Amino acid sequence: MLAPYGGAANLNGRIVITRRITKKRITLPAYQLRGVSSLPPESAGPLIEYRNIVVFLEDNLADSGNEEPIRAELVQRNRRFEPQIVVIPVGSTVSFPNEDPIFHNVFSLSSVKQLDLGYYPAGRTRVTKFDQPGVVQVYCHLHPNMYAAVVVVPNRWHTLPADDGTFSLKDVPTGKHRLVAWHMSAGFFRKAVHVLPGGGGDIVISMPVHDAESTR
Repeated sequence: MLAPYGGAANLNGRIVITRRITKKRITLPAYQLRGVSSLPPESAGPLIEYRNIVVFLEDNLADSGNEEPIRAELVQRNRRFEPQIVVIPVGSTVSFPNEDPIFHNVFSLSSVKQLDLGYYPAGRTRVTKFDQPGVVQVYCHLHPNMYAAVVVVPNRWHTLPADDGTFSLKDVPTGKHRLVAWHMSAGFFRKAVHVLPGGGGDIVISMPVHDAESTR
């Protein structure tokens, strides 16, 4: 249960990655369709694991933490989704424009939101609304190496860690909360936190942690 909103303080913390947890993705041959040309995938630059993490409060704080829906984009370019992670409030929409000279077919089997946008060519887009909080993992039927995630957050307290793993959630209501760190490969890491007036010590979340609180 959440404590009544009697004040607010910053919630600061740090993600500690104990080993590399992003698996190398292998590009498989695409299904051949009439009018679909092959396009060499763009080589990935150096990977910084912290850019694959979203930190947020899982609590329902609608009374004080409403965030207006937005319209975001996941662009299909060079047989990749750009950006690879999109964070949106509940009720937001995401468009999936195709900027490749080939067909794409965006889909997801996630329990939060199942979708299949069908085949569509360059210059076209599809738009989908996300009404439930959670993580929606998005793929392309034609290109198995394509992967992205839409993280639908339930309130305004969310952030991406800095490149050193540190993060800060501003003006969090005092009381008990459930803090979540989600990584694209390692999944969910949850931690109970108690925000006190005036703040407190930094929260540390280690990845990966193999216990009951860590789920994919």
